[in-house]
Amino acid sequence: MNTTVAGPEVDASAVHALITPERQSFDTTVTAGFVRRTKVIAALVATDTAAAAVAVVVGSALTGGGLFGGFDVVALPIIACLSFAAAGLYGGYGPSPAERLRLRTYCVLAVTAGCLVFAAGLGATPMTVAGIALIGFLLLVVGFYAEVAARGFLIRRDLWGARTAIVGTDACALALADALLAQPELGLHPAGFVLGSDETFEAHLQAKLPVLGSVEDAARHADIEVAIVCSCTDLVLNDLARPGPLPFPRVVVAQQAPDFQSLWTQTRTLGSVLGLELRRDLYRRHNLRIKRCVDTLLTWPAVLLATPLVAALALAIKIVDPGPAFYVQQRVGRNGKPIQVLKLRSMYIDAEQRLQDHLDADPQARSEWRRFFKLSRDPRILPSIGHFIRRTSLDELPQLWNVVRGELSLVGPRPFPSYHTAGFDKPFQALRQTVPPGLTGLWQVSSRSDGDLAVQKSQDTFYIRNWSIWLDFYILLATIPAVISGSGAR
Repeated sequence: MNTTVAGPEVDASAVHALITPERQSFDTTVTAGFVRRTKVIAALVATDTAAAAVAVVVGSALTGGGLFGGFDVVALPIIACLSFAAAGLYGGYGPSPAERLRLRTYCVLAVTAGCLVFAAGLGATPMTVAGIALIGFLLLVVGFYAEVAARGFLIRRDLWGARTAIVGTDACALALADALLAQPELGLHPAGFVLGSDETFEAHLQAKLPVLGSVEDAARHADIEVAIVCSCTDLVLNDLARPGPLPFPRVVVAQQAPDFQSLWTQTRTLGSVLGLELRRDLYRRHNLRIKRCVDTLLTWPAVLLATPLVAALALAIKIVDPGPAFYVQQRVGRNGKPIQVLKLRSMYIDAEQRLQDHLDADPQARSEWRRFFKLSRDPRILPSIGHFIRRTSLDELPQLWNVVRGELSLVGPRPFPSYHTAGFDKPFQALRQTVPPGLTGLWQVSSRSDGDLAVQKSQDTFYIRNWSIWLDFYILLATIPAVISGSGAR
């Protein structure tokens, strides 16, 4: 015989009263943060799955059918996604774009090597080996562009990146807010400012980001994953050393340091002293030799592929405007040495006289020229073909020959004319001359002609201070969509 003992009756209204508005807000925020992260992971996994499937289908078709009887169409996307997850590529925060490319490359190499070992056990033919290598290459390239597209999709929907609180209201905090808002691809989505105990809020900050209040107030926003501390005084650093001063999963101590190396920097524990190890890789001779080897390996095939296109463009130029299709221009090379770069002619023969007449007659154009050394409406440019090859940067294809000769690198600071470099300060001119100039560079893929001298200086300095072969590979891959879109080109 079962006996049921009734407990005391629970007053539903009393229970509801225990759920405070703050608790409801906390629970809602936790749920929203979880949903946000789930959407990011789902989008990235779906993108990589599709890219892997495309790589398998295309690679198998080009090498004569399924490599593993169709098993690879299912298995490879799963294995690839698991390796990317293990490398931390699905968080939407952390690695820079160049670092993401490095991690993705290592994952693809590991997956490709595993497939080769598996195929060897099945008695792989040379065609099978070639097919696996092709699939690995396609997985890397297609996956890179697919991730870029997915990241843009998530950024537009305000999903990409970790929700970030900026602790402080000084100049460093303002600069940080501007940088994070302008570069959402960094993966740090600013949620607002956090005030220290001795700080006051100034009204002009409200226009940039909301104020989350004190640390305790910000801690109630459960979806905040990162806190960036900008007030790096001894008092703040000592406060960080105490247990639990900032109740956030990750805390970043920020210091405003223009032109300071940021990629590939490692922390070192030196007793009770915290050190930062900076790698100046581009100053090492063996790295310059590696860079030169990569240039040679990539440039010769590019020259062979580009030759028919260059010939067709040269013919089109001569049809539009009789005269030479090519011209040579003197630029400033490494160590200040003048170099002669080869270009397709996109301007009239009397371009310089046309420019001078235009600048004399138009003050607005004269001001634009002084700022950018380029014009949005340039009277020197040939109609149709001239605008086309400049917008797509095809006028610079003949400079591949300068790369073959070792006068240029594929990636580096742009080799400007002497009148352009004269607009920079002397220390920066000296810094640019320590490295080989490049056919493309960080400035071209991020700003192209929209960037003024200050932007050009900032981008080139960042490249020189933070160079690695992975940054070069990233810039090369990013150059293709920049050329196709023609954004910022003049």
